[in-house]
Amino acid sequence: MTDQESFLAGYDPRKYPAVAVTVDVVALTIRAGKLCVLLVERAVHPFAGHRALPGGFVKEEALDAAALRELGEETGLTPGHGDLDRVHLEQLKTYGDPGRDPRMRVVSVAYLAFAPSLPEPTAGSDAAGAYWVPVDEAKDLAFDHDEVLADGLERARAKLEYTPLATAFVNEEFTIGELRQVYASVWGEELHAGNFHRKVLSVPGFVESTGTTTSRGGERGGPKAKLYRAGDARLLHPALLRPTREDRVR
Repeated sequence: MTDQESFLAGYDPRKYPAVAVTVDVVALTIRAGKLCVLLVERAVHPFAGHRALPGGFVKEEALDAAALRELGEETGLTPGHGDLDRVHLEQLKTYGDPGRDPRMRVVSVAYLAFAPSLPEPTAGSDAAGAYWVPVDEAKDLAFDHDEVLADGLERARAKLEYTPLATAFVNEEFTIGELRQVYASVWGEELHAGNFHRKVLSVPGFVESTGTTTSRGGERGGPKAKLYRAGDARLLHPALLRPTREDRVR
């Protein structure tokens, strides 16, 4: 028996405080032109009847798998389904304040998820309801989920400045106008169409032309819009700063 095997044979985990691990998911999409977050209504205590981010205890699985499982339970989608496969998922932050959960010491690994479109949610077994809520109406959430959501929103808004992640919100082929609506919705700011168009096309590798156009012109007539697809850039240089941040930089 090796020294490690001997150590493990005599190891008693009951000597140490029990700690549970959960995942929480800040799932964002755009519905009717508004940035929305997926919320559930808790069916059980603690915080029964309160709204919360979807999440739950980690089982015998990887953290990423747990986050996808929780997201799938609330959306009705499963891995292998086209929409769920298009979800951009990344770790956001770890939350571990001792009093964040009144049951016991719970450490939560939060995830940020983006998707261009997801169906009406279906509440999982531990939720009384699930729904998409505009982010400016998502307040007074259970646990420390107000803080988690705020951190997720700031991460999403910042990532749109320096990465091409906005293309995760649109279809495979899109117009610059559709991309601008993503930025406007996520940032919560109106953007000048001409300036935005010029900035996007000035960033190497951000988007590339498909050589095709939309089947018809805009709502007010006019020429058909050019269609683009995501380029191969992983970072945007120069960055597309939020108008309010751009004013501060100047």
